[in-house]
Amino acid sequence: MKKHPYGIIVLVFVFLLLPSNTYGKAKKSDIVKSIDKQAKTYEKMAKQIWTWAEAGYQEYKSSELLQKTLEKEGFSIEAGVAEIPTAFVANYGSGKPVIGILAEYDALPGLSQEVIAERKPRVVGAAGHGCGHHLFGTASTAAAIAVKDWMKSSGAKGTLRLYGTPAEEGGSGKVYMVRAGLFDDVDVVLHWHASDKNDASPSTSLANRSAKFRFTGYSSHAAGSPHRGRSALDGIEAMNHMVNLMREHVPQETRIHYVITRGGGAPNVVPDFAEAFYYVRHPEVEILEDLWDRVVRTAEGAAMGTGTTMDFEIIHGNRPVLRNDVLQKVVYNNLQEIGGVKYNREERKFAESIQGTFRKVDAPIESAEEIRPWKFRPPGGSTDVGDVSWMVPTAGLNAATWVPGTSAHTWQAVAAGGMSIGFKGLMVAAKTLALSTVDIFESPGTIKQAKAELIDRRGPDFNYYALLGERKPPLDYRN
Repeated sequence: MKKHPYGIIVLVFVFLLLPSNTYGKAKKSDIVKSIDKQAKTYEKMAKQIWTWAEAGYQEYKSSELLQKTLEKEGFSIEAGVAEIPTAFVANYGSGKPVIGILAEYDALPGLSQEVIAERKPRVVGAAGHGCGHHLFGTASTAAAIAVKDWMKSSGAKGTLRLYGTPAEEGGSGKVYMVRAGLFDDVDVVLHWHASDKNDASPSTSLANRSAKFRFTGYSSHAAGSPHRGRSALDGIEAMNHMVNLMREHVPQETRIHYVITRGGGAPNVVPDFAEAFYYVRHPEVEILEDLWDRVVRTAEGAAMGTGTTMDFEIIHGNRPVLRNDVLQKVVYNNLQEIGGVKYNREERKFAESIQGTFRKVDAPIESAEEIRPWKFRPPGGSTDVGDVSWMVPTAGLNAATWVPGTSAHTWQAVAAGGMSIGFKGLMVAAKTLALSTVDIFESPGTIKQAKAELIDRRGPDFNYYALLGERKPPLDYRN
């Protein structure tokens, strides 16, 4: 059959007449495919970090794995930043814009769990990924690699930066990185988090400060010479009692919780040392500061009343997340395009078994496939992403890595996060982050609008300071 001499010209002409978003769809399809091709690699990486389950500031192996993966892909690595051995910054490209992606990888104490639908620790008393940070770090790395490949093939200008951020769980790793100026030249930051749902609506979080309150008394025989002793545990209990009385007289959004980490060794020995670990939270920094002063005064009063002495060490402090609707809409649109998580028969059976362990099931299994509608979400927990968001326009998403209805910080979250349900959510997050990053690289106007929104939301008189003060990173806070 004879070819038409003008066939190629006609095809080119038709191609040029196609709507501009045709290019976008083709480009996005290629990015998604590139992530899908490496699915087994990312699953293996996430499972390895899940198995190690290293607690805050102890994530040496997890951090090294992510660094080596990025280095092999052509990223330059700066390790041990902000005086934190397990923190790192990975860069690809040069110049403006600078777009950052956050990666976390710390586990939670005491949540070791097998991949089964009943409580069974892998190692009794060991840590476990009850907040899905093994998925977080891996998906962010996968997104960064996919964007790097796009930058290389398209010739896009700018800098892609992945931040390896340790100790989110009560260690405020990102706050030390912000304080060290590591975000000063960044134009936009994206992040995500494990969840039991898919959501990219605008949201915020609670400002949070924590400290270990330490009481010192005098030991004596609790029966033979109790009058010679002054119980440090009495100091802790007196403080706890006064804080619990205080709960009636605080704003309703306040959250205060504590554990007694040291209470003595034997009932017949008056404890000469005791310690309690406190968290205080509120949506507004100014109110949090007032609440914190009141909690400190209860500790001072408890020491006076029990004849003991008291000191405290601030462990961490996070600002609330500052929402940025301009960026958030970009992430939301891409999450809508990627879609949620669809279970196969085995996964559904596992999910039903997991839901059977809940006191109350308040979400159908099918909701893992859905994208929650655009709606402002009120604050719940706290995160050190908050401090980043006050310095750089920031947006993120949640992906359904857990069985619907699962709470974070539970063995059920650890179990689902260590198998295919978690890995499917990882892929949703990686693809959404990658597509959103590319969209932002290609839209200088979006960056400009996002920066304007940041300045407007934080107000003209904003002056950043870290809620954890000038202390060095508490590298041993989990020991």
